Amino acid sequence: MNQIFNPKSVAIIGATDRKNSVGLCLVNNLDNKKRDIFFVNPTYTTLFGRKVYAKIQDIEESVDLAVIAIPRQFVEAVVNDCIVKKVKGVLIISSGFSEYDDSGRELQERIALKLKESGIYLIGPNCLGIANPSVNLNASFAPSTPKKGDIALISQSGGFIDSVINSYGFSLIVSVGNAAGITLEEYIAFADQDKETKVIALYIEGVKDGRKFFNVLKSIKKPVVAIKAGKIPQLQKAISSHTGSLAGEYRVFSSALRQARVSEAESMEEMFDIAKALAWQGRCKNKIGVVTNGGGAGVLMADYLYDSEFELPKINAIDNVRYKTNNPLDIMGDATTLDYIKACESVISQRDISALIIIQTPQMTTTSLDNAKAIVEISKKYSKSIITVFMGNVPESIKYLEEHNIPNYTDPKRVIKPLKSLLKK
Repeated sequence: MNQIFNPKSVAIIGATDRKNSVGLCLVNNLDNKKRDIFFVNPTYTTLFGRKVYAKIQDIEESVDLAVIAIPRQFVEAVVNDCIVKKVKGVLIISSGFSEYDDSGRELQERIALKLKESGIYLIGPNCLGIANPSVNLNASFAPSTPKKGDIALISQSGGFIDSVINSYGFSLIVSVGNAAGITLEEYIAFADQDKETKVIALYIEGVKDGRKFFNVLKSIKKPVVAIKAGKIPQLQKAISSHTGSLAGEYRVFSSALRQARVSEAESMEEMFDIAKALAWQGRCKNKIGVVTNGGGAGVLMADYLYDSEFELPKINAIDNVRYKTNNPLDIMGDATTLDYIKACESVISQRDISALIIIQTPQMTTTSLDNAKAIVEISKKYSKSIITVFMGNVPESIKYLEEHNIPNYTDPKRVIKPLKSLLKK
């Protein structure tokens, strides 16, 4: 599969200059200097100053990946051409297959069988495409190119990918579509072996083989966070028509996720809250230290931790400070960066503290960016997990923290699920 996710050459079958078309999106997303890009469309001879081929066989060079974005009725003939060309993989963006009607299902099965017998990988059909930011591959019609990161997102919804593509950094993005060739489980196993991936994020509506799916989840080494959509029975038919997958009973599915040590998210925001923590921080125990410059925020944090069965060990005495050494440790609203450094160093170095939560509320005297820089330096000295809660409008500081792998959450409540995901199991 490496040749599919890092192809030396790509043919866009259905390349066009027609506005608001999938073919034009692919042309824009794939036109880079990292690989050879070929345009295939019998209605053109040139496109954007480049040669256009009537058929893929007309291309003299070898083709690793053929991306197909044409109406359903023409797909099988083009797949036959790809087999003759001996491409390594076929990515079918086109829809109208098993998710649509019986004839579409039969067509999909024929195409999948032909490609399997020819030893050619199949991605899709009915999908947004794939992306591998580390090698500048964006073989999708997503509205923009994702930035490089360490989260592998594998999704049964292209729209879900579109919604988050600009908000996070990714190592891989896969829109599985109907998964008629490469299966959901095979994508997960591939992401587990990918050196750029630290955590795997799954958007799941249903699976075709539950036993196989959960066996793969149990076998992989990298942490996984999943969001399960379609919990109510009325949606089962809608899910089947979306990707051709079976939804299954949610309670059974959720229980199986827990057994496979998968962190389950309840929302898109929570999924990536958890993913950031898993990607950037190490495992911890349930004994937590909290440092805050806002008493109310610290009390809220303590309540949330207590309700989730975390422990707040007593903080050892700190010399020459003007605040009481409680946990949470309230260093008061006029705390300086030096106050933060002294408090955080004292708490994180305490043997019975396994992770540190650092809260900052925006006071008139708060030097937010200096605090962020100090926290990053502290994180380099200690192997323990650090999570920040920088509240208010301090985007520059939050960006600095997250660029240095310190996950930040703007509400104390949002800390709990990510922190739970870090607990040693």
